[in-house]
Amino acid sequence: MKTRFKITFITILFLSIFFYACQKQGENIKIDTSDQKNAEKIKFTKMGEVFFQDSLKSLKNKVDVEIAETDETRQKGLMFRESMMEGQGMLFIFQVEEPQGFYMRNTIIPLDIIFINSKMKIIKIHKKTEPFSEKTLPSFKPALYVVEVIAGFTDKFGIKEGDFIDYRRN
Repeated sequence: MKTRFKITFITILFLSIFFYACQKQGENIKIDTSDQKNAEKIKFTKMGEVFFQDSLKSLKNKVDVEIAETDETRQKGLMFRESMMEGQGMLFIFQVEEPQGFYMRNTIIPLDIIFINSKMKIIKIHKKTEPFSEKTLPSFKPALYVVEVIAGFTDKFGIKEGDFIDYRRN
């Protein structure tokens, strides 16, 4: 009888811990579904190109980009995207060069986030960011541009802080 009680007690304890852990883990993943159109698949629309260059201005790689330059488009960014190709990204253009901070709320895919100053110099890269995270990823220095690309892109193509970008609109 004591053995049966122990087994029952251990089973209940285990299930309680399991459900508690699942509940806590689920709290970290928050998708804002208040705007149902965001849940639909979002198609990439090429609006320009970003060219990544080393310190001597030699081309390292280029990506096709959507451009976010209004408060609304900058705020939405790449939220709700289910996928993105390696040669695609988003260029954020701000009106004032100042320290910037990004987060991954409602962002499904991991990204490399690249902060660029007004001289087109890369000043900070946050690599392989965590989807859905609300942790602020700061530029630490004033930035006028931000480029988001698929996670691992900067490592694969040797893009680093101190490199430069240039961009062209369609």
